[in-house]
Amino acid sequence: MTTAADAGAPDWRGRIGKMDASDLANFLSQGVLCHLACLKDDGTPYVVPCWFEWDGAAFYIIPRKRSLWATYLQQRPAVALAMSEPRPPYRKVEVEGTAVVVEEPNIGGQWVSIARNMSRRYLGEHGPEYLEPTMNQPRWLFRIEPRRMTTWQGVGWHPRYLEHEGTSPQESRQR
Repeated sequence: MTTAADAGAPDWRGRIGKMDASDLANFLSQGVLCHLACLKDDGTPYVVPCWFEWDGAAFYIIPRKRSLWATYLQQRPAVALAMSEPRPPYRKVEVEGTAVVVEEPNIGGQWVSIARNMSRRYLGEHGPEYLEPTMNQPRWLFRIEPRRMTTWQGVGWHPRYLEHEGTSPQESRQR
């Protein structure tokens, strides 16, 4: 989606607006970390950075067997994810969804091929050097089913944040 603020935007701002399916797939195929939020036993939030795999419909997360947050997800499946990049064009994805246990901790399950893809994406040629020595360690496999997903890219404001719809922040201040 291109917003009014995108029209004539200088190149340093990037393309401003929601990501289309192609932009989203491109962004999520990179080695950007996911910050996963769930609820602890006492109801307080727990946030952990983790790797993820996106298949176009759901996210896959592979916690270690002893990860407390895997137990939290199993007991209370409401989950939120946030992925962002630290430099322009400041793309970001926010997800609210449900965590579904695909596999409880095991060795050699469906998680293996997903973990191999993740290790290559996040660590490049050294991914197998990291992953292979730990293949004898049990892991969970969760599928995060998005209920709501919000995306944004570019250095610009969404029109809903502006005092005068469709104007840039600079134009809004001049009024």
